[in-house]
Amino acid sequence: MQVDVLNANELKKSAPVFGQLSFNDHEQVVFCNDKDTGLKAIIGIHNTVLGPALGGTRMWNYSSEWEALNDVLRLSRGMTYKSAITGLNLGGGKAVIIGDAKTQKTPELMKSFGRFVDSLSGKYITAEDVGMETADMDTVREVTKYVTGISEDKGGAGNPSPITAYGVFMGLKASAKHKFGSDDLEGKSVLVQGIGHVGETLVEHLTQDGAKVYISDINEERLEAVRDKYGAIIFEGSDVYGAEVDIYAPCALGATINDETVKRIKAKVIAGAANNQLADELTHGKILRERGIVYAPDFLINAGGIINVYAELENYDRKEIMRKTENIYNTTLEILSKADKDDMTSHFAALKIAQQRIDDRKNQNLK
Repeated sequence: MQVDVLNANELKKSAPVFGQLSFNDHEQVVFCNDKDTGLKAIIGIHNTVLGPALGGTRMWNYSSEWEALNDVLRLSRGMTYKSAITGLNLGGGKAVIIGDAKTQKTPELMKSFGRFVDSLSGKYITAEDVGMETADMDTVREVTKYVTGISEDKGGAGNPSPITAYGVFMGLKASAKHKFGSDDLEGKSVLVQGIGHVGETLVEHLTQDGAKVYISDINEERLEAVRDKYGAIIFEGSDVYGAEVDIYAPCALGATINDETVKRIKAKVIAGAANNQLADELTHGKILRERGIVYAPDFLINAGGIINVYAELENYDRKEIMRKTENIYNTTLEILSKADKDDMTSHFAALKIAQQRIDDRKNQNLK
């Protein structure tokens, strides 16, 4: 093992993990490196007060390792609150693999990653996320039992994306009810940004409910396929955020609501599947509230996926998965009402409820 010696200036430039803006009292951050398979991965474990840290693995071609670290820190924190607000006995964790999922992902690389997961002895349980498929989780399962979202024929709950999309749909309808007085989407215009597995299924639910659906994605082939399949309209404008629609549903990567976009948004409701939609939770959440835009906290309404994989740990059936996911509708209404009553952002209202559950459990453990 080679240890590089850094001088004081270099140390300052390196911006240590504990100094990262996205570091939020994380319990553990694990850097995984395997020269033979080319694996470079980071596992972030934010909090395990409620239970083991469960969260998916994302494979993405990050521009830098610091970008990957920032992503895993933000995502793992979000998982803590996602499980807490949904009432699951799980902590928050996430993993990222640096690389192109289309060209660099191999069974050997996935097994190597699985061995790193196994070395944590259950403190972190992985699952599927961006750049991953159910088959990849099956491969990881060959070297560790600490994985969920495996194929149904192997005893798992299968691909969590359809359940994630259904939960987002429930949260979106609740947000529409809060803003418009009715959750009937007939004639409402919705722009879905990002039509991957979750985004496409959300489009299906929306069109079945009578909404006028616009779609946006960097993949032209996907756009045409989803348009032809569901009758959605490809958004042709140059400014997605300034689109004249009732509802904006971000379903791609996070931070789309930022300094450049937050004041351009014309939609009256924001409800989508993407994680960490607010680039700055405090500032941008406040601006949305001041502008009268209803924001459905992402870590609440996209919790269907974790509900689905949690079933593998608790052995509950499809009926219970759907019941818990449908309850996202009621929880969304509760949080939006609390935000109005207490004059706070919906994001902060959701965080407050989630954090209270974590604090209560922590206090019980200390007794």
